[in-house]
Amino acid sequence: MNKLLLLLSIILLSFNTIKETKASYYAKEHHGKKTASGERFNMYDYTAAHRTLAFNTKVKVTNMDNNESIVVRINDRGPFIKSRDLDLSYAAFKSIANPKKGWIKIKYETIN
Repeated sequence: MNKLLLLLSIILLSFNTIKETKASYYAKEHHGKKTASGERFNMYDYTAAHRTLAFNTKVKVTNMDNNESIVVRINDRGPFIKSRDLDLSYAAFKSIANPKKGWIKIKYETIN
């Protein structure tokens, strides 16, 4: 019975769920500072902060207004605003939206 539960858990964890939320970005004020993963934040890399996803998890992020998508790597913790699930690096945000917006509606999913 325990082997069956373990197998079912592994199967369920392998499915990517798509989540809809908001995302913002962080840039100059954090550039060069250490992230929660221990690496230096580079605002020109395609990275993101998430509260619980494992470091180095790849995440596909899609701007719901224009359907532009990117893939980022989780390397930090945050955001610290409950209505948002991701803080993107400046470069990642800029590739799918105008930074003047400040935040965007997104959908995202982890990539196995």
